[in-house]
Amino acid sequence: MTTVTDSPSAPIVLTQKRIWLIFSSLIAAMFLASLDQMIVGTAMPTIVGDLGGVSEMTWTATSYLLATTIVMPIYGKIGDLYGRRWPFLFAITVFTAASIGAAAATGFWEFVVFRGLQGVGGGGLMILAQATIADVVPAKDRGKYMAPMGAIFGITSVAGPLLGGLFADHLDWRWCFWINVPIGIIALLIAFKYLTIPSHRSTVRLDYGGAVLMSAATTLLILITDWGGKRYAWDSATILGMGATLVLAIIAFIVVESRAQEPMLPLWLFRNRTFVLTSAIGLVVGLAMFAALAFIPTYLQMATGASASVSGLLLIPMMVGLMLSLVTSMAAITKTGKYRIYPPLGSLIIIAGMLWLTQLSAQTPMWVVGAMLFVMGAGLGLIMQIVVLVVQNAVQPDQIGTATSANNYFREMGGAIGIAVFGSIFTSRLTEGLTDVFTAHGPQVAAAHLDPGALIPQVVKNLPAELHDAIVGAYVHALVPGFWYLIPGAVIALLLSLFIPHLELADEAGMVARGEAVLADEDPAPEPEAATTS
Repeated sequence: MTTVTDSPSAPIVLTQKRIWLIFSSLIAAMFLASLDQMIVGTAMPTIVGDLGGVSEMTWTATSYLLATTIVMPIYGKIGDLYGRRWPFLFAITVFTAASIGAAAATGFWEFVVFRGLQGVGGGGLMILAQATIADVVPAKDRGKYMAPMGAIFGITSVAGPLLGGLFADHLDWRWCFWINVPIGIIALLIAFKYLTIPSHRSTVRLDYGGAVLMSAATTLLILITDWGGKRYAWDSATILGMGATLVLAIIAFIVVESRAQEPMLPLWLFRNRTFVLTSAIGLVVGLAMFAALAFIPTYLQMATGASASVSGLLLIPMMVGLMLSLVTSMAAITKTGKYRIYPPLGSLIIIAGMLWLTQLSAQTPMWVVGAMLFVMGAGLGLIMQIVVLVVQNAVQPDQIGTATSANNYFREMGGAIGIAVFGSIFTSRLTEGLTDVFTAHGPQVAAAHLDPGALIPQVVKNLPAELHDAIVGAYVHALVPGFWYLIPGAVIALLLSLFIPHLELADEAGMVARGEAVLADEDPAPEPEAATTS
């Protein structure tokens, strides 16, 4: 890869103070993107009801997920070729502007478009933040910076649903997006002032063909998993045609990438054992994580009668487990330089947590459910950020963005597939279970004027004990089998993690290795001005 640096020939000086200032800009932007991902869920029924899009509700999530997944590899490659400062500022600007559009939307499809644009910005913020940390902090010290990044996800996973529910219940759902505007402006100002990293002028042509084909394949795969078995039968002409088109797009993508000067997803990455293993682990663990996060809250709300405004609090044990294991493992990696033990250990804990979750019943106390979720979170905390650190350490400094975005890309694809498969199992079993309950308890159902398509937690909570337990039991019987289907994925992650090779953690940051920066204990003193004589 040939690049010409736009910045002065002298490398920048990376002091500890400067690194923390850069890190503050990354944290502010990641908080913005992570909060938005979590804040919308609890308010979504109110949003689609107000905008008249109940029958097309899935598009509000699909548009964001699709846009985020598509742009991840593009941001990663652009960052490697041209530097990460301006793409990062662009991503914050797009995200904030799209938030204004979503808040002011007057129609459902207008709202969906702005959600997609938010994904264009949000995908860039996540990838560029992770890659920038690798640019300024060596792998052996990166754990103490990546742990707070993981903690941001944990914090917003609780605060987001709580705020979204409060806005929907007591103010206006549009505040879920207006709140992004001041946070986005602050993040933009911090990044503009402190994200002082070099930019480049690349002589390499961007791989437009690879970007288009990868976007097409991603779109087809997400739509197939989202629509298959729900909107269209799996053996319908639509799904089969999309599947055939997906295969052709993948073949064309491989051909284009094999010939591109600087491919969007270099095929040589798949000859890197560490990349292949960590990406596969990210895919199967992402499948389990996103599926659990998507459907466990539904059961918890029905079992406890919690409203939208407090339902997010029910996931606190999971996030506490994730944060504790993440912070502890990252501190140990920073101290010892050893990381191989954590992905297998995390996989074992996830398997144990899922096996425990298969024992759920309508009578399971909430403190036991909380303990189950704590175990799941503890397992996830030992894998998700660690595999990013490992894959960054296994590639050359000028490919950090590409490898990071590819690793995240496969995790997001795993999440999309997991939600689709788990959702299909859950929905079909729940429909069958509620039909049986309503048939068996006909008089009580008629007396309560229940509609199986309009059950809400507050109504179920106040039903007679026998009917309440039967309905909650239907949710349990719909949810629990899904965990049996996810356990093989966790076992695969365990087996793959056993073969991750141990590489010494690099003691040079990416920019230092590329000659763009030097480390120093403190900023250099300014040179004295030359004396003038008249």
